[in-house]
Amino acid sequence: MEIINIKNDLKYLDEYITLCYLEWSNKQLELSKYIEYKKDKILNDDNVIFILGLVDKELIGFISLFKNDCDERASLTPWYATMFVKEKYRGKGYSKILNDALLREAKKLGYKKVYLKSELINYYEKFKAKYIENLNDSEKLYYIDLI
Repeated sequence: MEIINIKNDLKYLDEYITLCYLEWSNKQLELSKYIEYKKDKILNDDNVIFILGLVDKELIGFISLFKNDCDERASLTPWYATMFVKEKYRGKGYSKILNDALLREAKKLGYKKVYLKSELINYYEKFKAKYIENLNDSEKLYYIDLI
């Protein structure tokens, strides 16, 4: 099992984008156009700092660090985003592996904290996330100290 940067190792990029589409997109674009659009954003826009993938013969899950992921709090950076573990691998501690890898890499880049937003209740607290406030879209804003 290894952690890779999907942004630099494109073998899993289409699968990452497809899973994001299925999990979070409003599906206004058809999948092929969404993949094309997201690929261009990931490879040619500096908002994506990294996308870490957990791999063991296949992609198990992923997590990303973005410069911005919240229009309401555009001044905050960086953003912990897109944590996802495939259903057949859930409940095995893989989200903790991804979380720890993201925090380690963000700290190496010199960040003191990361921000995240979520509608999940009492999930990110297990990763030491601290609540800041409710956002306008029913999500909650959190931060995780890296010091």
